[in-house]
Amino acid sequence: HRLPMPNLKDELHSSGWSAGCTCFDNTTAKRNKLILPCLISSRIYVVDVGSQCRAPKLCKMIEPVDVFWKCNKGYLCVVHSLPNGDVLISNMGDPAGNGKGGFIVLDGETFELKGNWENECEAPPTGYDFWYQPRHNVLISTAGLVPKRAGCGFNPNDLKKGEGIGIEFWGGVLLHGQPPLLTCFSFLSGVFGRRLNVWNLSCRTLTQCFDLGEDSLPLSVKFLHNPDAAEGYVSCALSGIIYRFYKCEANNWSVEEVIRIPAKDVTGWIMPKMPAFTVDLIISMDDRYLYLSNWLHGDIRQYELSRSCKPRLVGQVFVGGSILRGGPVTVCRDEELKCQPDPLVIKCKRVYGGPSKMQLSLDGKRLYVTNSFYSTWDKQFYPNVVKEGSVMLQIDVDTEKGGLTVNKNFLVDFGKEPNGPCLAHDIRFPCGDSTS
Repeated sequence: HRLPMPNLKDELHSSGWSAGCTCFDNTTAKRNKLILPCLISSRIYVVDVGSQCRAPKLCKMIEPVDVFWKCNKGYLCVVHSLPNGDVLISNMGDPAGNGKGGFIVLDGETFELKGNWENECEAPPTGYDFWYQPRHNVLISTAGLVPKRAGCGFNPNDLKKGEGIGIEFWGGVLLHGQPPLLTCFSFLSGVFGRRLNVWNLSCRTLTQCFDLGEDSLPLSVKFLHNPDAAEGYVSCALSGIIYRFYKCEANNWSVEEVIRIPAKDVTGWIMPKMPAFTVDLIISMDDRYLYLSNWLHGDIRQYELSRSCKPRLVGQVFVGGSILRGGPVTVCRDEELKCQPDPLVIKCKRVYGGPSKMQLSLDGKRLYVTNSFYSTWDKQFYPNVVKEGSVMLQIDVDTEKGGLTVNKNFLVDFGKEPNGPCLAHDIRFPCGDSTS
């Protein structure tokens, strides 16, 4: 079944359920409405997946102008339902595309826009992902990018620039001998976020901020699933560092580096060093394993968490990426690999792009992954994905000893969609998964 959206260029980036929290004795909650906020248009769709689970239908739409006027927010990202049943959506910027973090709230029953969530406190410079732990009265959010700069593509000249105001004009980025793709005017020099924000969940106030370093770009954040656990992990896309955050005393939190994926020295690429761009992070339901998707290098990693402060790499598989053998990029120095990985072919289809969004089954044995991150960046780094459409792959997981294997019998080819190639990103299980 296919449900066509009524508008183009929304950029359906993430999704979430209207009622997914059961840790506050809410055992009657049903995941019958899927909330789809739009990263580019700032529109919000509510899709009914309960009336006919095999034929979802659109039941409500909130237009961007309502979000702009009522909340002064835009560029909507991640969705989670709150313990009281309302729906919380994070945002990356203001209506003009300047960086501005925070959250908006929808009524959990009527899906009317209620307004901003944060309670008269300073909005973070940028925003993206978030996760919360009700028993510790805490919500933790990441930084993301300034939307109007992210929409112009990745520019190396944006690196090593602190937050501030400036005026700059730059031309398109040259990739693999291709002509420049993009041109952009901008007035904000701080592009890549660097903060991890700690919020008081009940008071809706910002209580702590951790600076994770210049150009760290913290994106994905997850708590352990144990509702009593007071720790979790955040992946920093550009630095290749994964931090563990934990409650140290009273209501104070700390962070520590636990994983560092080294950059690779390369030629034939946009920069002499290719960072590990970790897009997504998932923790298995039993809190035994952590999974990372490395969109630029092309690998998915599995870490064992018996010692949460020292994750141990137990599984790794390449499903694409920019360093494949025979491609335009030559790896000159690699601290981890002895040779460049081979291209992946499944059911006679060459898989382009790198692993982006992941989803893990409740039993932890099936890890699904798509290879579209963000349409503008897809065009820049992986034009073949845009031309031929993205895919969804299945990675078989060894839940006993650890280990990852690409399932060669599973391929969803979004290049064969009847209305043209599509870019797939977010993945959901109807009855619950490892991120709901």
